[in-house]
Amino acid sequence: MRIGTNHISNLSSESSGVVDSACSVCTNQNCLIRKNIDTPNIDRLVHARKEIRCKKGQQFIMEGASVTGLFFLLSGKVKVLRTGLHGKEQIVRFATPGEIIGHRGFGTEETYPISAIALVDCTLCYFSKDVLQQTLREFPGLTYDFMLFYANELNRSEIRVKSLSQMTVRERVIDTLLYINRKFGQTNGFSSLLLSRREYADYAGTTEEQVIRMLSILKKEGLLITKGKRVGISNINLLKKEISEHNFYLDS
Repeated sequence: MRIGTNHISNLSSESSGVVDSACSVCTNQNCLIRKNIDTPNIDRLVHARKEIRCKKGQQFIMEGASVTGLFFLLSGKVKVLRTGLHGKEQIVRFATPGEIIGHRGFGTEETYPISAIALVDCTLCYFSKDVLQQTLREFPGLTYDFMLFYANELNRSEIRVKSLSQMTVRERVIDTLLYINRKFGQTNGFSSLLLSRREYADYAGTTEEQVIRMLSILKKEGLLITKGKRVGISNINLLKKEISEHNFYLDS
């Protein structure tokens, strides 16, 4: 289910309203708003929060849509993607609770450079651009945390670009498997995030055929187990060792 460019603002306004105490009792300790909840006079920002619920498969940010604000993932799993050459979709990252979505378009940009789609039923906290910008002007502690967040994001992006340019297809697939394992872990021996082979390829920057081939090879080598779409890592240390020279698997 997609939400058009001129419907993003409607998504937030038509969803459930503000919950005054939500930020103070939120369990997402890594959320920048939650970390600064004791800042005096931050109530205006907290009270301006809107809670949005998205169904699995629902697109709540469309690439090219006007920037209206930032989304903080309260619960669920989200994939963030952008359009590459020849219209091919490239998954930029996956988001877990506490993470910010839409920040690459926040600031001087007029449009979102990415799209975001719920992988499961999700709950999002939405803060409008105007309210958040005014708050950042007034509270240096929150502004500083945002500055560090953007610096870390830039560093990770640069490391990933460098690493992918030097990796073989096998290493890209392994890197993707380790990244997903770090983000979501495993349940009953299989990844807690169910993805299609196409989605693995879209993150690894390769083709679906190459992913299928590499997963088969890794399974024969005893490094993976598979069952239908489900993939499990059976020897994580050997997988890490294969790409240790790139040092990217240490990234969170």
